Amino acid sequence: MLREQIGENLKTAMKAKDDKLRVATLRLINAAIKDRDIAARGKDCCEGASDEEILAILTKMVKQREESAVAFEKGCRPELAEQERSEIEVIRDFLPRQLSEDETKSAVEEIIREFEASGLKDMGKCMNALKERYNGAMDFGAAGKLMKELLS
Repeated sequence: MLREQIGENLKTAMKAKDDKLRVATLRLINAAIKDRDIAARGKDCCEGASDEEILAILTKMVKQREESAVAFEKGCRPELAEQERSEIEVIRDFLPRQLSEDETKSAVEEIIREFEASGLKDMGKCMNALKERYNGAMDFGAAGKLMKELLS
């Protein structure tokens, strides 16, 4: 399970005492997962975050850091942008391999064929299928633009 993998990596990084950024980033990941667990307590769910939910958390964390890195570069703070990018690399260790542009395009085309989508009205169900199959492995913003072009 992803939660245990992150915990084991944190223990290893803490014992190694060589990479403070990795330890700090892994602690941030654990904190985000615990926040999600606490939010779920009020509902009928008493289990922790599932692997899919953890993947969504990690994907969101990568996106936030990418946006921050761009903002830091625009603000002439390259050292902070580099720190954000270093955190992204640690987070990506737990995400599935990201699909290339060509792989994304073929996945989008396959979903469109499979659902026999013919227009923008079918975009929602196609995007949901993409998210189920490629959770954490695809930039859904880019996939959505591509799907919109193909369905228009």
